[in-house]
Amino acid sequence: MTTAAGSTALRLVVVDDHPVVRAGIVALLSAEADLAVIAEVDDGAGVLAAYEEHRPDVVLMDLRMPGVDGVTATSRLKAAHPASRILVLTTYDTDADILRAVEAGATGYLLKDAPRAVLTDAVRRAARGETVLAPPVAAKLLTRMREPAAERLTARETEVLACVARGLSNPAVAAELFIGEATVKSHLLRVFTKLGVDDRTAAVTVAMSRGLLPPPR
Repeated sequence: MTTAAGSTALRLVVVDDHPVVRAGIVALLSAEADLAVIAEVDDGAGVLAAYEEHRPDVVLMDLRMPGVDGVTATSRLKAAHPASRILVLTTYDTDADILRAVEAGATGYLLKDAPRAVLTDAVRRAARGETVLAPPVAAKLLTRMREPAAERLTARETEVLACVARGLSNPAVAAELFIGEATVKSHLLRVFTKLGVDDRTAAVTVAMSRGLLPPPR
């Protein structure tokens, strides 16, 4: 698509499972002469196909969606297309969400309450390959990076603990994450050590209090 000035508009794919929210984001972006929303996706499972069909400059990715969530969709897309640029756009700013998204390969992480000018500028910067982080997100990420490595949970440890928080047993966690039950136990033991606890319930409680796990949906 070409703008009135003759320059090529940035091609965008918007991913969000809430129709009203998605429509608002699309309308906001489409009002900019140099931005063009070429596709909308309502779940993480359809992101890869949409990308391969449209080859957008930037994918705006919701984080929490039923089925395939934004982190998983981001990881899959980056694995298949390392040059893809993904800007997470979410209402959640917990440490666990931020860390998982960044580790999955997100180019940026922005909150949905960002002013219009901030969002549109972030899209343009993401298209250039710049890392774009909302100020509260950047602050939290910097704090996490400054923590001793031994105290930080890895992305996999966070995933395992999130499953435990949902009430899943070790065999169920292993099945969901496609890992062995012994591996689940090993991850949990490391989590217990890092959090200074000795059981699953305490681990979940402490992790939530520290913002290492998102609150229950």
